[in-house]
Amino acid sequence: MGYVFSLVLSREITEDEMTTLKAGCVGAVDFGTDVLPTDAEVTVTRMDFDDAVSPTLADAIDAALAAVTEVSDLSVSELTVPAQPAGAEEGEAAAAEAKEPVAAGVGTD
Repeated sequence: MGYVFSLVLSREITEDEMTTLKAGCVGAVDFGTDVLPTDAEVTVTRMDFDDAVSPTLADAIDAALAAVTEVSDLSVSELTVPAQPAGAEEGEAAAAEAKEPVAAGVGTD
């Protein structure tokens, strides 16, 4: 098991966009539909990650955010980082907490 986190995107994505995101996102294990956290009437895509390749949680999150920016008119509405598996370095948890407010606001419409 690697670094686990989820991204809620700003809208529902197409099959082609999913292909692009899968290519750029190490550890993307599930793509599903959800609702926008600020508007339950808007259907969006949720991406769940289990990244066993990246050296740190911060690196895993940065890679996922960078992949999202490669898709036109797409942004991250929400980042969820649950408690990480045993063995994660202490500094990584602090890095994730520091990234969460920034990531949640990156490119929002």
